[in-house]
Amino acid sequence: MSQTSTVLTHRHFDYLRERTLADDDLLVSLKEAAKAAGLPEIAIAPEQASLIQVLLRASGAREVVEVGTLGGYSAIWMARALPEGGRVRTIEVSERHARFAREWIERSDVAGRIEVHVGRGMDVLPRFEPGSADAAFLDADKESYPAYLGECLRIVRPGGLILVDNAFAFGRLLEAGEVDRDVAAVRAFNDLMARTAGLQGVIVPLGDGMWVAVRT
Repeated sequence: MSQTSTVLTHRHFDYLRERTLADDDLLVSLKEAAKAAGLPEIAIAPEQASLIQVLLRASGAREVVEVGTLGGYSAIWMARALPEGGRVRTIEVSERHARFAREWIERSDVAGRIEVHVGRGMDVLPRFEPGSADAAFLDADKESYPAYLGECLRIVRPGGLILVDNAFAFGRLLEAGEVDRDVAAVRAFNDLMARTAGLQGVIVPLGDGMWVAVRT
C-alpha cells in the first residue's frame, strides 16, 4: 500500500536523537573548548556524524577526504569508523582553526588516522591522486561546492561516497524573496548534485540536511 511521507516535527527529531549514538566526553569537551576559543558553532549534529560512521563502515571505507576541518569534530567521528591503517585527510583554510583541530585530534584515540592539511580546498585537493579516496565529506564555503565536487569526482573511486552538508541552506532553503549568496549557492549546488552524471544521491533530513551520494 502506498502512503505519503510522514511530516517530521521536532518531536520526531528528538525521538531520533535520543536513540542515536551521542558525543563522548572528548567530543563534548572539544565543542566546549571550540566555543570558548571563538570558533563558529557550526559542527554537524551527532546524528549526522553517526550516519556517516554507518555509511563508512558499511562501505568498507579506508580513505576519506574532508573539506572543512573547523575544530576536528567530524574528522574524529569519521576516523573512528575506519579500520587500522585508515586515514582522514582533512583540509582547513584557517591556520588558527587547524591548530585547534590538531590539538584536539592529538588528544583523541584516532590521532594516527587524521592528517590536517592547511590551505584553500582548491589548492590542496588537486594534490590528491585520482581514485585515492573511498569517501569525501564537504562542509566548507558553499560557493566553492561545485569546484570541490569536481575534484571529488576525480579523487573518490567508483562506488565511493560523496557526502555534503548544509543541503537545507541553514534552514533557509525554501525561503521566499531575496536570499543571500550562501543560500543561493546551496540551491544551485543542490540542482547540480541532482543532475550530475555518475552520481546517485539523496538529501537526508538530518541536521541541516546532508547529501548522501554514490559515485557510480
